[in-house]
Amino acid sequence: MPSPSLYETDFYAWTEEQVTLLHNEQWSQIDRQNLIEEIQSLGKQQRQELRNRLSVLIGHLLKWQYQSQRRSRSWLAILRIQRLDIAELLEDNPSLKPYLEEALRKAYLKGVELAVGETDLPKRTFPVECPYSLSEIVDYDFYSGEPSNLVAESEC
Repeated sequence: MPSPSLYETDFYAWTEEQVTLLHNEQWSQIDRQNLIEEIQSLGKQQRQELRNRLSVLIGHLLKWQYQSQRRSRSWLAILRIQRLDIAELLEDNPSLKPYLEEALRKAYLKGVELAVGETDLPKRTFPVECPYSLSEIVDYDFYSGEPSNLVAESEC
């Protein structure tokens, strides 16, 4: 049985070794297969990050709308931070923009689950399809449901 590779036993050391090999143009010694898989994985992670942030944002928009009596500064902060993080992610990875509509469909399902879990409202309370447009979701000034004094107070 072959001994485990550095990739399997010490990932960080493996990455450092691959960087050194690339810098030194030692092409024949590069662990091509694992390097390819890791680069592919990085791209997938960016898509997952976008979906996760959208899920949290949508879940809080639903909570904001359907439990307006429980709104808080922390909910407001989460809405704002997720929007800022999504904007930053898209700025750093503009090629993710065409993926936004697909990401939104997937994120909505998780956003509903988040809202159900945190509000104790039945799942049937929430629309089957996302009630917000993508432009509303990422709009820093959009808050679902009735207006809230929390938004105005936080801008003072």
